[in-house]
Amino acid sequence: MADGGAGAYREFKALAEAADRKFARARDLPLYGGGDHHSRKAFKAYTRLWRLQQERRRELVAAGLRRWEIGEVASRIGQLYYARYLRAAEPRSLVGAYVFYEAIYSRGYFGAAAAAVGTDGGGGGVSRHQALLIRYKELRFIARFLVVAMLMRRAEAVDHLAARLRALVEETKAAYPKTNFKEWKQVLQELGRFLKADGAYKGSRSLRYDNLFDSYPSNLVSIARFHSKRVLKLKEAVLTSYRRNEIKFTELTLDTFRMLQCLEWEPTGSYQIAAKELTENGTVSDQSGPSGLIDIQLSTEISDGSLPSNPQKAIIYHPTAAHLLAVLATICEELSQDSILLIYISASGSAEQSFASQKFGSSSSRARAASAFPTDKPNSHNSSDNHLWLGPRGSGGPNNLYPDDLIPFTRYPLFLVIDSENSHAFKAGHT
Repeated sequence: MADGGAGAYREFKALAEAADRKFARARDLPLYGGGDHHSRKAFKAYTRLWRLQQERRRELVAAGLRRWEIGEVASRIGQLYYARYLRAAEPRSLVGAYVFYEAIYSRGYFGAAAAAVGTDGGGGGVSRHQALLIRYKELRFIARFLVVAMLMRRAEAVDHLAARLRALVEETKAAYPKTNFKEWKQVLQELGRFLKADGAYKGSRSLRYDNLFDSYPSNLVSIARFHSKRVLKLKEAVLTSYRRNEIKFTELTLDTFRMLQCLEWEPTGSYQIAAKELTENGTVSDQSGPSGLIDIQLSTEISDGSLPSNPQKAIIYHPTAAHLLAVLATICEELSQDSILLIYISASGSAEQSFASQKFGSSSSRARAASAFPTDKPNSHNSSDNHLWLGPRGSGGPNNLYPDDLIPFTRYPLFLVIDSENSHAFKAGHT
C-alpha cells in the first residue's frame, strides 16, 4: 500500500508539472485570434490530474498530498473555464468556473494550510514561509472568484467574498508584520470603488438581454426586411477602456464590465450546482476531509437553442494605439462575411483632460456614449480634439488614436461605439 501510494504521488506530481506547463502556455496567449488548442490541451491535462486524485485520493493523502494542492488544481480548472467563457462567450463555462470556485471556497482548501503551520496535521505541516505563499494563492483565488460572482450577478456572494478578502488581508498583515501588503491594499481600494459604482444595479434585472423583455424572435421579420440578401450577425466584439483613475477591479474596468454583459443573452434555463464528496462505498463523506471530488451537474437548459449565440469578445486592458489596431487586424483576418464587428472604446480626448465625471460612475452611462450619432455641432471642435488618448500621462503622439486609423476596418460590417468627450471626431463623413 505504501509503495502504491508513493507511486501514485509521483504520478500526480509528474502530471501536475506537465499540466502546469500547458496552463502557462494557454494563459500567456491572448483570448482572440486562435490559441484554442492550447486551452484544450491544458483542460485535458487538468481533467486527467483531477480524475487521478479522485480515484486514488486515499493513497495520495497518505503519501503526502495536501489540501491546498487539491485546491490549486481545482483553481486552475476554474481559471480555464473562465478563459473559455471569455474566448467563446459560453454561459455554461462561466457557471463551471463558479462551481469550482465555490467548492474551493466552501471547503477551505487554502485556508487549512494557515492552521497547519509547524504541525503535522490535516493540511500537512508547512513552514511559515510556505504558509505565506499559500495565503497569497488564497488571496488571488478570492479575487478571481469575485470577478466570476460579479459577472453572474450573485450579489450576496460578492458582498460575502469582498468582506472575506478584506478580513484575510488584515489577518495576513497581522500574522506577517514585516511583509509589504501595499499591492493588496490597492486591490481593496479598487474593489471598494468598483462595488460602490456598481451598487446601483443591485436588485435590478441583469444588464444582459432577456428574452422575457427583449424578444428576439419578434424582431426577426424587421431584421430580414433590411437585409433581404445578406443577414448579418454580431459575431465579434472588441471592448477596451483607457482612462486615468478609472474604476476597475483587477484588469476589468467598469465600462468593459457593463458592455460585456450588454452583449450577452440571459440564459432562460436553470442550473444546479452540486458539490459533494463521496467515499468508495458511495456514501457522503465529511466535507472537512482531504478528498477532492467536485461533482458538476449543469442543466442542459443553460444553453438555450432558441436564442442566438453570444458574440465572442476580446477585452483589452489599457492598450496602446498600435496594440489595439493589431488586435483589430487579427480579428478581422478571421471574420466571416456574415459577421458584424463591434468596437467599443472608452477613452479621453487628451492626456490633460480631468476625470471629474468618473466620480459619478462609469462614463458609459452618459448619453454621449453613442458617438456614432453625436449631438455636437459640426463646427464645435478644432484639430486638437480629433483623437482619443490611449496612453499613460506624459507620453507622446503615438498614443493618439485618430478616426483615420479605423478606416481600413470599415471594409467589414462595423458597429463603432466611442465613449469620449471627443466622440464627435468619429462621426461618419466628418473627417
